[in-house]
This record gives sequence, structure tokens and C-alpha cells, in this order.
Amino acid sequence: MPSLDDLKKRIVSVKSTQKITKAMKMVAAAKLKRAQDSAEKGRPYSEKMNKIILNLSENISDKENAPKLLTGTGSEKVHLCIILTSDRGLCGGFNSNIIKKAKSFFEKITKEGKTLKIITVGSKGYDQLKRLYKDKIIETQAGDVSAYIPTNVISIF
Repeated sequence: MPSLDDLKKRIVSVKSTQKITKAMKMVAAAKLKRAQDSAEKGRPYSEKMNKIILNLSENISDKENAPKLLTGTGSEKVHLCIILTSDRGLCGGFNSNIIKKAKSFFEKITKEGKTLKIITVGSKGYDQLKRLYKDKIIETQAGDVSAYIPTNVISIF
């Protein structure tokens, strides 16, 4: 049986660990709040961009000479899926839920006989998808993606 001193040391150790865990949770909550605020600030730009693209595509008079990115090809043979996950695993089921949804969508696309191309952003997504879909992953990015613009993706289509 442990001595009284051993028990006291153990209690102090557990309390210290609890303090560290609580501090880590507070830091994670602050980072999540900052990320949510950043996403909310970007929403008006996204909505405006969507309106601009819809306006451009609706007002095209000469569909034969218009860019294919605006008019489309009329067929949905190729699907480009961009999977956004984190680089670290301290976010509960966030990454696994994204991967589950993506895999079910990928299965649906491949069963329909359509071509699938994948871009992964975040190392967790790439690590989980490379086992089954390595040949379909055309681009991957991990780390800071704020300055990342995949210019070669448009040329693939």
C-alpha cells in the first residue's frame, strides 16, 4: 500500500495535469473562435463571388466561344473534390467525419462511372485518403494554406 507521501504526490500530480489540460482547452477554444470569426468575415466575399459567377454565366450570349469554366461542358464526367482537414488531430471527430462523408461521396461518383479527382488540404485528410484513392489525388497541401493557390488545377480540365 502506498505511503501518505506517495498519495499526496500523486494528488498534486493529477491536479497539475488537470490544470495543464484546462489551459490547453482554453487555448483551443480561443483558436476555434478566431477561426470561426475569420470564416464569418469571409462569407460576404464568398456570396458576392458566387453572385458574380452566376451573373457572368447567365449573361453569356455566345456560348460557343465563352470559357468552359463559365459555361460548362454539358456533361458531368469529371468531378473535382477538395477535401479540407486539419494538420493535427486535436479536434475530436472533425477529420474523421469529413473523411467519412468524402468516402461515401467518392463511392457514389465511382459507381456512376464518373472520373474522380481529389485535392487534399491538410495532412490528416491526405493520410487517410491515400490508401484508397492515391491514384485519384492530383494535389495535396499541408501547413499554412493562406498563400496557396493551385494554378495548375484549372489546366487539368
